[in-house]
This record gives sequence, structure tokens and C-alpha cells, in this order.
Amino acid sequence: MIHFFTQEDEKRIIAAIRAAEVQTSGEIRVHLHEDIQLPVMDEAKVVFLRLGMQKTQARNGVLFFIVPQKNTFAILGDQGINAVVPPDFWDSIRDLLQGHFREGRFAEGLCQGILAVGEKLREFFPYQTQDDINELPDDISYGDSTPR
Repeated sequence: MIHFFTQEDEKRIIAAIRAAEVQTSGEIRVHLHEDIQLPVMDEAKVVFLRLGMQKTQARNGVLFFIVPQKNTFAILGDQGINAVVPPDFWDSIRDLLQGHFREGRFAEGLCQGILAVGEKLREFFPYQTQDDINELPDDISYGDSTPR
């Protein structure tokens, strides 16, 4: 298990995910990875698929992929959200996280990024009905990708 966030940090991050998802059909996941062999975005894509994030009905899942050991991260949106957000949207979220991360405020930066993504998801993928289900877990996942 990767020990990066405190238990209190994890609770705050999960609360941010739930707050971000409450008004949207979109899904947000956070994954901490031990180490990577591929470029960070390529590794994030492997984990995105392993977590089944491409299986949401509207293809509107977003993965925050963090590799603390390498001081790197990636933010990966599925094709549904990528089709509707402005071209610079993911860069703005990356910059938001980087600003906090540089100052050592990892949980705060992640929470702010999650909430910002939640706002955009709500704009394009509003909560549909009371039958709208949480398609992906809100907890933080840990570990390496499946063997190659």
C-alpha cells in the first residue's frame, strides 16, 4: 500500500469526489500508483481501463492518476467529457494541481481539482434522475497496473 495521504486527507478527498459527483452523472476516481515504466499518461490509460472507467454510460469518467515516488501525475478524461470541454480545460486543471503540489499541499490541490472537474461535469452531464446510480466507487485506489 502506498502511504502518501493521511487518513484525514483520504477522507477529505473522498468527500470532494462525492461532492463533485452529487450534481452530475459523471464519475471521478483517484488512483495512486507505486511506480511507472511507461510515460505517465500511457500508464494512466492502462489503469483507466483496468478500473473499468470506460464503462460509464455517458463515457464521462475522469481519472486523477498520481505517482508520488516519481513526483508526477496525469488527469485523464473519457471520450464523452473530452468531446465537450474546451481544449485548454485539462491544462487548467493540471496547473491548478501543480500550484498546490509545488507547495506540498497535495490533498488540498487534489480536492480543488476534483471540485473543478465536478463543476464541468455538472455543466455537461447534469444529474439525470433519482435512478442515476454511482457507476464507479468513490474510494481511492492503489497499486500498479495489470501485468504486461
